[in-house]
Amino acid sequence: MTIQGAERVILLHGLARSSNSMTKMETALVEAGYQVSNIGYPSRKHRIEDLAKMVRKEVLETSDEGDTLHFVAHSLGGIILRYIQKKDPLENLGKVVMLSPPNQGSEVVDKLGDWPLFKWINGPAGCQLGTDENGFVKSLGAVDFELGVLTGDRSINLILSLMIPGKDDGKVSVENAKVEGMDDFMILHVSHPYIMKNKTAIHQTIHFLHSGQFDRTAAQ
Repeated sequence: MTIQGAERVILLHGLARSSNSMTKMETALVEAGYQVSNIGYPSRKHRIEDLAKMVRKEVLETSDEGDTLHFVAHSLGGIILRYIQKKDPLENLGKVVMLSPPNQGSEVVDKLGDWPLFKWINGPAGCQLGTDENGFVKSLGAVDFELGVLTGDRSINLILSLMIPGKDDGKVSVENAKVEGMDDFMILHVSHPYIMKNKTAIHQTIHFLHSGQFDRTAAQ
C-alpha cells in the first residue's frame, strides 16, 4: 500500500554557514503550506562524501515515509545533494531549487585552495569545489531530477570577483552555477551570501516548487 505523505522541503545551508542562515526561507515556506526540515551539518569539518552521508541520514530521520522530498539548497548544499543522488539516491525526490550553487566549481578555489588560511576557513569540502575537469564537482555529471537554479550577479567581495571570469556573485560565476539537466535558470541582482534571504529569491523558490518553473512576470 502506498502511504501518502506531506510535501516536505529540506533546507541545506552553504559552506561555513548554519541552518540559521535559512530561517527566513523556512518561515516563508511554512507560510506557503510546506512541512520544512532545516538541516544543519558541520560544513567545515569533513569532505563532501562524509557530509553527504550525514545529511542523508538526517533527511530520513526528519521526514516521514511517503513524504515528497523537495530541496532548497544554498551553495555547497546543492553539491551535497547532487552527490547523494548520484551515489545513494533518496526516494520520493520532488523539486529542487539551488541558490548560487558552484555546479561547475569556483575559480576562487582554484586560486586560493592551497592557502592555509583558505583551508582553515573552508575546510576539506571547500577545497573540493574547484573547476578542474578531473575534480570532484565535474565528476558529478548531469542532474536527473527536476531542478531550478537561481544565482546572483552582484558581489560584495571585489577581490574575489577579480579571480572569476564574467559576471559573478562574489564566489561563483553565473556560468558555473549552471548544470546539464536543469529545468530552469534565473539570474537575480543579489550576492552569494544573501541570496537565501532575498525577497525575490524566496518568491521564485516557492513559485518553482509549486509549478516547476520560475515566475517570469515578477519584477526583480
